[in-house]
Amino acid sequence: MPITVRVRDVMESPVPTIDAGATVAEAVKRMVAENVWSFLVTKKGLPVGVVTERDILRRCISKGHSLNTKIEEIMSSPIITIDPDEPIGRALQLMAEKNIRRLYVVEEGKVIGRITQTKSMESLLNVLLALQSLPYQF
Repeated sequence: MPITVRVRDVMESPVPTIDAGATVAEAVKRMVAENVWSFLVTKKGLPVGVVTERDILRRCISKGHSLNTKIEEIMSSPIITIDPDEPIGRALQLMAEKNIRRLYVVEEGKVIGRITQTKSMESLLNVLLALQSLPYQF
């Protein structure tokens, strides 16, 4: 019987969010306080993008922009999403195709979680290790 690890099995929830009008300084403070390195960016309660520590370094700090820069000016958009019932392999494939490190999990039009490359690889490794411990039969 095939083993299928689905996105919903390994997604992180709830997803940390930040308002598009927040400043980079506010985002950095929250990242450190909450021990997260990305936020789903919202505007009027709707998801409009994502901002990561890399975005802050590459699109703000390295270009000499002020820490008062609004998140919406440096965020990545649109967000890339995946269905919670997709296999984890599809999530990894999509991240590789899009050259991104996280996907947002959407069910019935709402973001219900996120999945990262790291979490996906940990899950696959756990499955492989579990399979190794099973007795081999013909």
